[in-house]
Amino acid sequence: MVSQREVWVVVASQNPVKQEAVRRAFQRVFSGAAVRVEGVAVPSGVRAQPVGDAETRRGARQRAIHARAAVAEADFWVGLEGGVAWQGEDLFSFAWAAVLRADGVWGEARTAAFALPPRVVAFLQAGLELGEADDRVFGERNSKQKMGAVGLLTAGLIDRTALYEHALVLALIPYGEAWQRAL
Repeated sequence: MVSQREVWVVVASQNPVKQEAVRRAFQRVFSGAAVRVEGVAVPSGVRAQPVGDAETRRGARQRAIHARAAVAEADFWVGLEGGVAWQGEDLFSFAWAAVLRADGVWGEARTAAFALPPRVVAFLQAGLELGEADDRVFGERNSKQKMGAVGLLTAGLIDRTALYEHALVLALIPYGEAWQRAL
């Protein structure tokens, strides 16, 4: 845990799920600090539905960079990018979290991955983004700003906020005391 008076974090998204995940992760890691979270809409520079680790990670990093360009005065900028990747015959969903600190130090981590069901995969193969595919299959509306695919598939046991929060805590490791002792 890191102690500080106030931490200003700019999230490269207007999505309330992503902003809440960032808020929770930073409050856990920077306990005792007032955490200020602000969202900005910025491009990722990758496809609407990134495929593979490399493209998804690049999207998260580019989002953080663009957030810094939009709001230069913050302490941290965070990009979150959801992607999919084939593992054999199965298509898995996951996300990358990229955190950029004002001094240029990066922290990054990937969420857990989970298999997508055939009907969702079919919509993705037809060119839809995962959130839109989920909405069609599960009869939801704007599910990516709620529990997301993981929440729909786990019946709410793990929602998108929790999935992202875990990866964000891991992405914050380079800013902690243990990391500094291990340099």
